[in-house]
Amino acid sequence: MVKLYDLLMKDYRLKEGLNACINCGTCTAICPAAEFYRYDPRKIVDIVQSKDDEEIEKLLKSDMIWYCGECMSCVTRCPRKNAPGLIIMALRNLSVELGYFIESEKGRQMYLLTKDLCSNILDYGYCVYPRRFDYEGHPEAGRVWEWEEKHLDDVFERLGGNLDGGGPGAMRKIPQEDLDQIKSIFDITGATARMDNVAEAARKKADELGMTMEEFSKMVYTASDPKHLNH
Repeated sequence: MVKLYDLLMKDYRLKEGLNACINCGTCTAICPAAEFYRYDPRKIVDIVQSKDDEEIEKLLKSDMIWYCGECMSCVTRCPRKNAPGLIIMALRNLSVELGYFIESEKGRQMYLLTKDLCSNILDYGYCVYPRRFDYEGHPEAGRVWEWEEKHLDDVFERLGGNLDGGGPGAMRKIPQEDLDQIKSIFDITGATARMDNVAEAARKKADELGMTMEEFSKMVYTASDPKHLNH
């Protein structure tokens, strides 16, 4: 059986990000995420460096690896030139590949990001497409967006945009041949397979919880346990 540490070491980000951690804690002291979340990059690097598969598996199934904002402040201060942020990226990647991400509250958000953002890119060529960003599903956008949603075409016209129009301009319609090229890139690079893997893990977890996919999506979108915060 292949060890999780060996799988991690196949990721160039781990090779570049882990030199020799001396467990000084500088990365945690400088980390913006550690100020707000129960997050300790020092501990994460220490676990990975230990090569303990049992502890690494716990990491891959935990919320902890999803708190990082990938700002790389840690890299600038580490006396041994380690890059905890890169190590986190490698851990996240393996967590998704193995389906472990679905076991944590924050990890499950990968499902919505993959489903919504990637679908927008494939269907329209944009990460965020205005006609799919509805106030009812995103009340955090505020009441101004509720109004703009009802007047999108007028707003874009007044601001000089070109929503769904031909030619140049903000939010112009992307030609189908370009969208086909994007789909080919997804297929060749493994992004399509990654999307399918994430969706299948979500379906299994929804079945396990006795939920429909709509119920599961709503839970993932709204769940936020106070335990994550570093009070």
